[in-house]
Amino acid sequence: MFENMNEKAAKSEILKLVAEYCDKFHTKKPYEEGDRIPYASRVYDRSEMVNLVDSSLEFWLTSGRYTDEFENKLAKYLGVRYCALVNSGSSANLNAFMALTSPLLGERAIKKGDEVITVAAGFPTTVTPMIQYGSVPVFVDVTIPQYNINVAMLEKALSEKTKAVMIAHTLGNPFDLKAVKEFCDKHNLWLVEDNCDALGSQYTIDGVTKFTGTIGDIGTSSFYPPHHMTMGEGGAVYTDNPLLNKIIRSFRDWGRDCSCPSGMDNLCGHRFDRQYGELPLGYDHKYVYSHFGYNLKATDMQAAIGCAQLEKFPSFVEKRKVNFNRLKAALEEASDKFIFPVACENSDPSWFGFIITCKEGVNRNTVVDYIEKQGIQTRMLFAGNLIKHPCFDVMRKTGEGYRTVGELKNTDRIMNDTFWVGVYPGMNDEMIDYMAKTIKEAVQQ
Repeated sequence: MFENMNEKAAKSEILKLVAEYCDKFHTKKPYEEGDRIPYASRVYDRSEMVNLVDSSLEFWLTSGRYTDEFENKLAKYLGVRYCALVNSGSSANLNAFMALTSPLLGERAIKKGDEVITVAAGFPTTVTPMIQYGSVPVFVDVTIPQYNINVAMLEKALSEKTKAVMIAHTLGNPFDLKAVKEFCDKHNLWLVEDNCDALGSQYTIDGVTKFTGTIGDIGTSSFYPPHHMTMGEGGAVYTDNPLLNKIIRSFRDWGRDCSCPSGMDNLCGHRFDRQYGELPLGYDHKYVYSHFGYNLKATDMQAAIGCAQLEKFPSFVEKRKVNFNRLKAALEEASDKFIFPVACENSDPSWFGFIITCKEGVNRNTVVDYIEKQGIQTRMLFAGNLIKHPCFDVMRKTGEGYRTVGELKNTDRIMNDTFWVGVYPGMNDEMIDYMAKTIKEAVQQ
């Protein structure tokens, strides 16, 4: 087939066939009532598949030109100076937290035994890096129906060991960034926004509207398939702070001190003429390590998919809002049975899901069982109450490794009474209406 073609022409022909293949074999059939409705799904077309194959044909594999393009475009979209692509949202949280332990931060560096304020009603990998490092997560309760940190508890959670606040925006609904940011500024604390479930959400603070993830010191995102956009696996860490960016990239890239991209050497011109630590003068800077880091990079094939997704992303955000509002309006008549979500004041959420808490007398398990049997996928609010899980068994028994401030009443209620369904951009009006009808039927069972 390629006998009389040069490489450029052959590649063009392959990508043309890939586009046709995607159009023919990856176009979803129209929804019909009774089809299973997942809580989330990939939304893509030929552009993602063409980019993926284009990158694979180059066979660079590790981070390369698509990675650079993605980092630059996501940073520009968010309005931040720096963005580092990583291999997952969980790695993004690890990378963000570990950055705050760097000796380069001096007295502000988080050390073992230092405390970080967070919540238990969320996803475990917001907290996991704290536990693994040896810092102490301090859990406070959340509010319902915002499902975010109760800011009235912040001062009570503070101690002389507090160094940071690290919390997620729940299912796209921003937490009270004004109150949390003021608290952090007042006490010279780091603020890490776990933005994995809220990419595209906005918050207005002091008259300025910004994207969530860009108001604190560091923001993180996830590109796992159910999230707001996807590259299969993948995540990002972003900041406006040049020192934090340097540290983030060091931890991501094995902990090395050198900032040369993969495949490039000696951009600074001083690869062999400096002295570091107790190494001999002139030791190869590409193998000098300023941190105990990891390899958290994504592949260029993942980044290629992400570049195509970014082009569609603004439309994804708008469709999530439309679906959320349609579902909420359709369920309003069931407000005597359920508590429905309310956006944080001064925010414009890019909703990840539609969260529902059953009121007294309504059994969540019965409701969820009925909804699932009608072909609608549901999810719990992740861990519910993280400290009730087996991973906390040893710490619960010893009473060491974490602490709680006050009772986690709403957290426990979420664990017992709350679930959510999707509003992802691949849903149409018929799917939303069927979900609303089914949820209302569930309380009649």
